[in-house]
Amino acid sequence: MAFPTADKITELITPTLSSYQLDLEELKITKAGAKSVVSIAVDRDQRPDLDLLEVVSNELSTQLDAAEERGDVSFGPGYSLELSTPGVDTPLTAPRHWRRNQGRKVAITREGQREFARIGALNDAADTVILVTRTGKKLEVTELELAKEHHAVVEIEFSKVPADESELAAKTFDEAIAWREENK
Repeated sequence: MAFPTADKITELITPTLSSYQLDLEELKITKAGAKSVVSIAVDRDQRPDLDLLEVVSNELSTQLDAAEERGDVSFGPGYSLELSTPGVDTPLTAPRHWRRNQGRKVAITREGQREFARIGALNDAADTVILVTRTGKKLEVTELELAKEHHAVVEIEFSKVPADESELAAKTFDEAIAWREENK
């Protein structure tokens, strides 16, 4: 039996991840000498805590071991399973990434220009997200089409978020658009 592909591992683990409402964000399989490494990054709207990750990791390990015993997969001499959440430097590439980070500061690079904004509400129907920016004391609301070419990552903040920015970013998509119209 050949070493398992990412597709095969995904097929095996997806039911368990789904039962915990977890999305598979990244899967890496590394053949590393005597012991291979299966690295899985998962996330969900309510961030998984360490206790949940431990439970899921144990279930996935049991599933992969059982699949190997049945002869469905072969990891060779052995494997290590690593389960984590995506790091803060992981690019925001799917609408769910933007929704999960509402209220956080983001660095967006498009057409060679880098800008910073606070993530507002997501309009799932249009794949558009609200961005809240500040120029001096003035707040502005713009929309970013997620289908457009850009690179975005969450920025770590050490200072307290201004209350007016936080409140505006917490509004629904329609409320933010209405706020923009009222404050032109």
